[in-house]
Amino acid sequence: MNSLRIKIRHLLVQGETGKEVCIMGWVRSKRESKKVTFLTVNDGSTIHHMQVVVDLEKFSEDTLKQIHTGAAVKVTGTLVESVGRGQRVEIRASDIEVYGTADPETYPLQKKGHSLEFLREIAHLRPRTNTFGAVLRIRHAMAYAIHKYFNDRGFYYMHTPIITASDAEGAGEMFRVTTLDMEQPPRTPEGKVDYSKDFFGKETKLTVSGQLEGELGALALSEIYTFGPTFRAENSNTPRHLAEFWMIEPEMAFYDIHDNMDLAEDFLKFLVRYAMEHCTDDLEFLNQMYDKELLSRLQFILDNEFVRMGYTEAMDILVKSGQKWEFPVQWGSDLQAEHERFLVEKHFRKPVMLTDYPMEIKAFYMKQNKDGKTVRALDVLFPRIGEIIGGSQREENYEALHRRIHEMGLPMKDLWWYLDTRRFGTAPHSGFGLGFERLILFITGMSNIRDVIPFPRTPRNAEF
Repeated sequence: MNSLRIKIRHLLVQGETGKEVCIMGWVRSKRESKKVTFLTVNDGSTIHHMQVVVDLEKFSEDTLKQIHTGAAVKVTGTLVESVGRGQRVEIRASDIEVYGTADPETYPLQKKGHSLEFLREIAHLRPRTNTFGAVLRIRHAMAYAIHKYFNDRGFYYMHTPIITASDAEGAGEMFRVTTLDMEQPPRTPEGKVDYSKDFFGKETKLTVSGQLEGELGALALSEIYTFGPTFRAENSNTPRHLAEFWMIEPEMAFYDIHDNMDLAEDFLKFLVRYAMEHCTDDLEFLNQMYDKELLSRLQFILDNEFVRMGYTEAMDILVKSGQKWEFPVQWGSDLQAEHERFLVEKHFRKPVMLTDYPMEIKAFYMKQNKDGKTVRALDVLFPRIGEIIGGSQREENYEALHRRIHEMGLPMKDLWWYLDTRRFGTAPHSGFGLGFERLILFITGMSNIRDVIPFPRTPRNAEF
């Protein structure tokens, strides 16, 4: 069936006129005149459509009346130069086979504008729109680019567990995994749920990060990265939060915080450059339709060295800025999106990397500075979205890490294996996390994170 098929992307770029070709795709529109009908067909390989010219004398009325917007078709014909504007070539059809019809009365994606809110309600069909075709192709390109970047630099791809008994962030906002009868769970003598009777013999949850296990890999293979789904049971119904999302987390032995910053900057610039070189048509479409500053903002990342500075210096800038903040700024408080964007967009007009955050607002595993107050954390701030990367040099000293776990009241019994790596051949090491959907938000210029993942999982929403 597919032996002669050619993707529309290839035909539009290098298709040789005068030759018989075959395409398969979905009808985006149908325009009729007295002697010919014009179909636009898209197969998902490109933002652009192929125009198909149908001579009414050559086709039966029964065939043509099956073809409406949304129908899946196979078109065979001759590729010819187009006399119309907007396309280089078109197909003069000699045969059309309809694989699947779409009732124009009920098919929801007719040729008209649809709001992004409406399209979220039909997420099973929205990949057929120009917008989501573009987003999904860019998402694929970025996933490939991530693997290419790390593979070409000698990193090893490590699969860390999705089901875990440890909370890497210490935040406690995790989804529980259980096979117990929720109506009548087994109880301990104290009346608590007895997880020793559960599938794994203990309480388990969906991971919020592969970092801790990734560190184990780095302390054997030197440089690894993870790229997989993570989960947060955080009741945040905002355009920036998902309950299920993907994370890229490299971990590197013998890297200090400065090596970590070098890698983060090089990595982000590689991804932006890759998108601009390989997703040109899709980016130009999104720039035209959604965000007129998208391409210039991507170029901004490539044209500028990232500013590197400490949290304390950044706080001084914010305090002295004279700005009125929704969230007050003072030493010891975490930066909010408004603070991050001010530093990037107004003060420096460059991407910013912040280090040396107060210990009390960061995770237990971060390397403690000699001042006893700060840790070697790393946040990378971008225009429009604020923090895009969070990371740190990890605490490799057993006593310091043990003390911090105790101070934060974390369960030592669940982290014995993590502490073991500090007992046996410990070494300086660092890493960071990049939220994949945050990256795609930045690359595409979309404004809602629900629109850069095929099927968003958010509070009270697990459709499709």
